Amino acid sequence: MDLKFSDAEPSAAEREAIDRRLGGPGEGGWDGGARDEQDHRSARAGHAARSRRHLVLEALHAANDRVGWISPGALNYIGKRLSVSAADVYSVATFYALFSTHPRPKRIVHVCTDIACLARGSREICAGLETRLGPAGAMSGWKHSPCLGACERAPAALAVEAGDPPHEHLIGAATVDDIARALSAGPETLSAETPSAMAVPQAGNEGLMLLKRIGRVDPESIDDYLATEGYAGLRRAFEIGPGQVIAEVKAARLTGRGGAAFPAGVKWESTARQPATPRYLVCNADESEPGTFKDRVLLEGDPFALVESMTIAAYAIGAARGYIYLRGEYPRAYRMLRSAIDRARERGFLGANVLGTGWGFELEIRRGAGAYICGEETAIFNSIEGFRGEPRSKPPFPFEQGLFNKPTVVNNVETLCNVPLIMRIGAARYTRIGTEGSTGPKLFCASGNLVRPGVYEVPFGATLGELLDLAGGVPPGRSLQAVLLGGAAGVFVRADERDIPLTFEGVRAHNATLGSGVVMAFDDTVDLSGILLRIARFFRDESCGQCVPCRVGTVRQEEALLRILRDRHDVAAKDRDIRILRDVGLAMKDASICGLGQTAWSAVESAIDRLGALKESR
Repeated sequence: MDLKFSDAEPSAAEREAIDRRLGGPGEGGWDGGARDEQDHRSARAGHAARSRRHLVLEALHAANDRVGWISPGALNYIGKRLSVSAADVYSVATFYALFSTHPRPKRIVHVCTDIACLARGSREICAGLETRLGPAGAMSGWKHSPCLGACERAPAALAVEAGDPPHEHLIGAATVDDIARALSAGPETLSAETPSAMAVPQAGNEGLMLLKRIGRVDPESIDDYLATEGYAGLRRAFEIGPGQVIAEVKAARLTGRGGAAFPAGVKWESTARQPATPRYLVCNADESEPGTFKDRVLLEGDPFALVESMTIAAYAIGAARGYIYLRGEYPRAYRMLRSAIDRARERGFLGANVLGTGWGFELEIRRGAGAYICGEETAIFNSIEGFRGEPRSKPPFPFEQGLFNKPTVVNNVETLCNVPLIMRIGAARYTRIGTEGSTGPKLFCASGNLVRPGVYEVPFGATLGELLDLAGGVPPGRSLQAVLLGGAAGVFVRADERDIPLTFEGVRAHNATLGSGVVMAFDDTVDLSGILLRIARFFRDESCGQCVPCRVGTVRQEEALLRILRDRHDVAAKDRDIRILRDVGLAMKDASICGLGQTAWSAVESAIDRLGALKESR
């Protein structure tokens, strides 16, 4: 496409959408409530002028939402509005899978072909769509998609219709008919989305802590939230003061639930001690690990819990502004969070004078746009700031120089939602839940070939077998072949390893990982070699390309797997390619900048060494 940025003009619809998002003539302007960011002198932007670059992603969403793609005129107009070159805006737009810089229909359906959906029939759905609608692509209106975070309802699809406002519908247990209807008549003709409680088989059970409100309260009612111990944690935080809040979180030994398992209290304390201001709090709600959907369920079913959690965390570290970086594929969560933030502000739980304390806190949502790498904590910073979502080298660490080069805490949704619980019951009682090395309740995402897939809450220390039993095990007449722990970046374990304790120390002792809480079961109907190839393709597609070990290694890993599957009867060739896989995997693990490349080989390695996968066919 000949872009000719300097000559291109946006359509009237694009101009209106962008102006509405950024603040157009007569609207008084809109800064996203972010004066600190506008005052930030961004050396990374190559100049010392006041910058509004942090609104690039918002403006791109505005154009893409309205017309379904982003034209050269829109790119040019966004650049002019934000004092960023159009070519630079284009480089950001093309980084994200949910944006298109080429014309496409207003209606499009993203069909998940990732590992959980692959295990439950997405390949057959795609074959049916090809027969009925033609090959995947812009002309047919449907395309392949990585994990959509609806694994408990696999196979899943996301139907999107551009407009004002856009209509987005997450389809669970999708069929060819559902997808065809969404494309022909619009997503609004589909049946209502499944209630969040349907993703929680334990909903309503006594004893739940993190999931206790799911299915019991109206997620849009702040009064329902207040009637179920809502904001009791924040009130106690104000009673004991910021320093004691951090001390309680440290004493509770709360560790990160997003995969890294870093002590939250240490992170908070390190940030609070930094002399530089302002400080920022970022919630990583961009859960894109295949098989992970617990944060989506919390956000849809109990959004006020996150708002309260972030308010407590911000008070503790001295932050006046927080950001929720939310997956672009979570339309319902976006609606629920916006509603919760508005209601909290109306009732004095957000704003310039929270609960009359004289302390102020503002909260914003920034939507991602389909980039797994933005789950990495420094890639989130770049994305919010309006750059490509590429990870930064560390040090400096986020607590030193994070968002806008200021001290920043990044926690994921589940981690933060433990904080009001700690405030209410105290660290001593909290540490009696779980084990010495892994305290508190834990959410697990059970999916794949299970009778009752969904989000389960158990205390740390439950075994893998106990969790599988809670989820009903594999269907009658089938046998368990393997379990993937931790998602695509995790490891496979054998069917006979049911006694693995689901704790940080327990999985380490078994050379495994909890990761983000994925427990994906595969029965004997699943072709594991196809699953391994899909994992390799996932990492190839999601690599940001910034560092050579990951950019090249993920491609070589896929190529070697393809050769093994093509020539599986050639023992010598297979052994040679497995050696290549090991060499490439080691290089990625040792030399990649971030966790994506460092773990891209983990699942494949475990399948070879633990399951004997890729062995010669009989």
